[in-house]
Amino acid sequence: MGEKSKYAGTVLALFAVFVLVCGTWYLARASTPEPWQVSSVRRPPAEEMSSEPAAEGEVRPDSLLPGEVIDINTADVYDLQRLPGIGEKRAGDIVAYREEHGPFSSVDGLTEVSGIGPGILEGLRMFAATGNE
Repeated sequence: MGEKSKYAGTVLALFAVFVLVCGTWYLARASTPEPWQVSSVRRPPAEEMSSEPAAEGEVRPDSLLPGEVIDINTADVYDLQRLPGIGEKRAGDIVAYREEHGPFSSVDGLTEVSGIGPGILEGLRMFAATGNE
C-alpha cells in the first residue's frame, strides 16, 4: 500500500473521533434507564354515564321488560332509548319536539319528529303509548 496524504489522514482521524463520540453517546444513553410513565383511566359504570342519573338504589334496565309500555309524553331520554329503533339522538329529538310542541296526542305523532318514519313507528308501536290512549 502506498503512502497516505495528509488530507486522507486528517479525514480518517476525524471519522475515528466522530465514531468514538457517537458510540460513547449511544452507550451512555442505553445504560441509563428512562422513566416510564403509565397512566390509566377508569371508566365510570354505565349508570354514572347516563344523561339523567337514576335515584339511589334504583336499577334501570337497558331494554324493555316483557309487556312493558313506555309513555312517550312522560319518558326521559333514557327510557325512550329503550324503545326499538330509538337511539340517543332520536330520543333527544323526541324530548325536544315534546318540549316545543307539547305532548303527543297519539303514538302516530312521532312521525313528526325528524328521523322517525313509518318503518320505525311500526317497530315501536306496541311498546309505546301516550297518556291519552
